[in-house]
Amino acid sequence: MIVNEHILINTLLVAFDLGGTFVFAISGATAGVKNRLDLFGVLVLSFAAGNSGGITRDVMIGAVPPAAISDWRYVAVSILAGLITFYWYRIINRLSSPVLVFDAAGLALFAVAGAGKALAFHAGPVAATLLGMLTGIGGGMVRDVLVRQIPTVLRTELYAVAALIGAAVMVIGRMLHVPSSAAAVAGAFLCFGLRFMAMRRGWQLPVARPPE
Repeated sequence: MIVNEHILINTLLVAFDLGGTFVFAISGATAGVKNRLDLFGVLVLSFAAGNSGGITRDVMIGAVPPAAISDWRYVAVSILAGLITFYWYRIINRLSSPVLVFDAAGLALFAVAGAGKALAFHAGPVAATLLGMLTGIGGGMVRDVLVRQIPTVLRTELYAVAALIGAAVMVIGRMLHVPSSAAAVAGAFLCFGLRFMAMRRGWQLPVARPPE
């Protein structure tokens, strides 16, 4: 029974990780097309946005080589997302609102998967929570830096905070011996809900206002 649950959790976390990779890879490719990059540049941004957070997490927890370069599925998903966006950008652009929703979903999936993988590699509760957040926001930060923009996470509605809360729910659930699948789903839904409501209602943290 314990073995079956372990296999189920690993499968769930990988599915969350791949889902988040695809969604964020689309966001990276979209930024590349908007900045008029060539196909190679779009694919680079697609891979960077989809995998930078996960690569950083894996290196920090000692899961080397990182899954993003040792598991062909991550590369394939990133390239697929990049090609779809490059050749069918008009369709993706028309779906700008749904893409924002998918971005929120990707953030939630990454936050939970990152925290869960960190716990699996025996990271402490605080470290696992922070690594979950890092997994969620890392790709977007690298994407924005590559196109010379202030990272979205530093200037928009609740983003990193939503990822942090989602990861914390996952970690706290595991500490309270809540079934791992239930903790993962609860954390993902809470992160997604916070991010979605922030987008709809304009919720944000206080913004720095320098003296005039």
